[in-house]
Amino acid sequence: MTPPANVQRLPNRDTALKALYEDVAAKNMFPYWAQTKDVANDEDRVLMAPQKAVPYLWRCAEDIEPILDRAVELIKMEDSERRSLVLMNPGLAPKRATVSTMYTAYRLNDANEIMPPHKHSPNAIRFGLKGKGNFTGVDGENIVFGPGDMVLTPNDTWHNHGTVGDEQALNLSVLDFPLVETLNAVHFDHNYMEEENGKMVHKKQQSERFTPDYSQRIYGYGGLMPRFASKEKRGAGYSSPMFVYRWDMMRELLERHKDWDGDPYEALMVEYVDPTTGRPVFKTMTYFAQMLRPGEKTLPLRQTANLLVAPFEGQGYSIVDGQRFDWKQFDTLAVPGGSWCQHVNTSDKDPVVLFVASDEPVLKSLDLYKKWGRTASDEVVALV
Repeated sequence: MTPPANVQRLPNRDTALKALYEDVAAKNMFPYWAQTKDVANDEDRVLMAPQKAVPYLWRCAEDIEPILDRAVELIKMEDSERRSLVLMNPGLAPKRATVSTMYTAYRLNDANEIMPPHKHSPNAIRFGLKGKGNFTGVDGENIVFGPGDMVLTPNDTWHNHGTVGDEQALNLSVLDFPLVETLNAVHFDHNYMEEENGKMVHKKQQSERFTPDYSQRIYGYGGLMPRFASKEKRGAGYSSPMFVYRWDMMRELLERHKDWDGDPYEALMVEYVDPTTGRPVFKTMTYFAQMLRPGEKTLPLRQTANLLVAPFEGQGYSIVDGQRFDWKQFDTLAVPGGSWCQHVNTSDKDPVVLFVASDEPVLKSLDLYKKWGRTASDEVVALV
């Protein structure tokens, strides 16, 4: 059959396709039809392979702390107010991201170091690892915290960090910075001012407006909310008004339920929530303490949420997409969304407690949160 006069046969289709794709790429476009499997053009493979986070384990004692110890000697507050190490996922490098939406950073403060106040649009928490004198001042509440305590520094809320007392202190941070950066919504402000004698003046430290134990006294009793407390919003009003969650309360709750059956996929898991609403502390991230009893092993779990898992007590291993990661206290494991993951407590005497961060809230708000489990008989079941 003779083709119509206005249609020309291409003598070399591969050459013509290559030229076509080169022209498309040169004009900063992507040919959607190139998602078919028979396309061999290298540029198309690059376009169709965006950066993705990979499962990865960072070791605190072996890798993180030795570098921070050296940094304390070399980097002083005059050089930088942030002596922190950001965990950068190899699959996302050079982007500062531990998983696609969050990053973890470890911070070592020398004795008696306190930085000036600042605020920013990303939400953040600080979780104490070592030392009793970790310090964070949040919206006029000066919080000193120790191992296991979690402190919020919410979106657009003035805060500062440091150490009080004569010993160093180590903590880890979890921020939604990569998500906020993707949304082009990052902003910082270091110009802290307060009113004095009717005029706004620059200050190097926030004046204390709340007692150091305000969060616990007002919000720290589940189911009991004082009506006589201050009615003003705390910070910018976008997060939980309770800025510190103490470890002794969380640990006591886990211990009280250590003999419960728990969940086959998550063992004993307790979420940190806004005590006034019961919702996650932030709209973008939520946090959990997860206990595995001696010898306990969870069934494989897959979810669309990204996870950052930091063992706080005990040691064991996780299997993420078939790869084994042996971890111990204060390490951090990245579990990208969509990965199959299970945890194992290798001790037959002691429990494991994991501190877990998740971007579950933002996925739920977009109706993108899904969850599957694999049964003991290897059947995949939908959980959410």
